[in-house]
Amino acid sequence: MMEQAAIFPGRVRLGMVGGGEGAFIGAVHRHAARLDDRYELVAGALSSSAEAARRSGLALGLDPARTYDSYEHMARAESARPDGIEAVSIVTPNHLHAPVAKAFLEAGIHVICDKPVTTNSADARMLAALAQERGLIFAVTHNYSAYPLVRHAQQMVREGQLGTIRVVQVEYAQDWLAAPLEQSGQKQAAWRTDPAKAGGGAIGDIGSHAWQLADTIVGAPVEALAAELTSFVPGRIIDDNVQVLLRYAGGARGMLWASQVAPGHANELRIRVFGSAGGIEWAQQQPNELRWTPLGEPTRIITRGSTAMNAAGARVSRIPAGHPEGYIDAFAALYSEIASHLLARRSGGDRGAAHFPTIADGLRGVLFIETVQASSCCGGAWTPMLS
Repeated sequence: MMEQAAIFPGRVRLGMVGGGEGAFIGAVHRHAARLDDRYELVAGALSSSAEAARRSGLALGLDPARTYDSYEHMARAESARPDGIEAVSIVTPNHLHAPVAKAFLEAGIHVICDKPVTTNSADARMLAALAQERGLIFAVTHNYSAYPLVRHAQQMVREGQLGTIRVVQVEYAQDWLAAPLEQSGQKQAAWRTDPAKAGGGAIGDIGSHAWQLADTIVGAPVEALAAELTSFVPGRIIDDNVQVLLRYAGGARGMLWASQVAPGHANELRIRVFGSAGGIEWAQQQPNELRWTPLGEPTRIITRGSTAMNAAGARVSRIPAGHPEGYIDAFAALYSEIASHLLARRSGGDRGAAHFPTIADGLRGVLFIETVQASSCCGGAWTPMLS
């Protein structure tokens, strides 16, 4: 699709696949895209059911002519319009990510895709090659990497403030699947516990977030891992708990735990990184504080928006100190970073360095999941990271 003159100056013309009635993550993406007023949602194929797609489009105020009954129809029609979408947000179950993304890339439309980017690395490689061939942006919405204090921590590590990294501890604990919720017909539980649709259970749904958070902050690649996937709920055929030991390039050691059967934990993502010169700790449920302990000194609390924040954190911090920013704000920061690249591309301006996860990060995330699965299948044997 040729780049078109802006119908909405200063905003990206956005479409969405998935995210209709009964969906959770679609609404999150829509709120995030609009928070900084940099997108206009103009088209969608919001459900695999034509009737549900129509109702969902009406509820969102979309033009009925641009509320499509299939993503294939949407990709063809939008690429042919002078005011067609510039990017599509893909918020479907995991098994549809690859075919939907492929259709829009082939139509010349940029892609913003939820994680994990695909259910297997072969599809992720295909999408990476296609995006490069077509010269298109392919962003992956690992939203936790856009929290201001995560960016602050990343810069601290890069600048060597922690010294040589020694230990990495990351965990993501939930309790919503501690009972067989999928057997009640609950939509979100049903597809997330279906291997054909999810690709991986706890490791794909939340373990991939924990891995990417550590990857963002630490920077060093994982060289090998030893993992055990477990399904605790009777009758469940996909993992609901994962424990992983990690060996990093450069000598650091780590541990990742992700569980969806941990009573008392609603959505607790936490990371601790320890180096030869100090340690840091950040938790998603208290996202506006980072604990920083230089070796031999008292612990300091760095707060979002304060003068103690570095440039990387300040970049994605939008309101003054004392006003908390949270989950939607981090998602919005990611969407805003993507918009900067899309709008610069529209005008032919300098796009600068990417400040959002790309298809390359998405591929590495899928390879991490596959390496965990391979290790678990071999009784938790140490397994080199797939590449």
